Amino acid sequence: MTSDKNIMVILSSPSGVGKTTITKKIQQKYQSFKISVSLTTRKPRSNEVDGVDYHFVSIQKFEELIKNNQFYEYAKIFENYYGTLKRNVDDIIKVNDIIFDIDWQGTKQLSKFK
Repeated sequence: MTSDKNIMVILSSPSGVGKTTITKKIQQKYQSFKISVSLTTRKPRSNEVDGVDYHFVSIQKFEELIKNNQFYEYAKIFENYYGTLKRNVDDIIKVNDIIFDIDWQGTKQLSKFK
């Protein structure tokens, strides 16, 4: 998961405190950063775009990915799953710095990988 030259930054806190706003500001100021786009089973909000804000998937698909060990981290928050796919992170870190906007549960899991 690590790269010799690129870095990972993790912004972690409870839902609704501004992580997404901060990650978008960092990406705007520092073009080398790409935001890790999480998968979720919740329904998209009216202003959200699939593949930009989240990758929206069914509960069945998400649970299949869990079973197949495809996540670096995932959590169930307010009855919905959220998670970071290994392949997405591995592809980004090869060519860019990466920033995560995740819950404390995900941070705990992600810290196991170095």
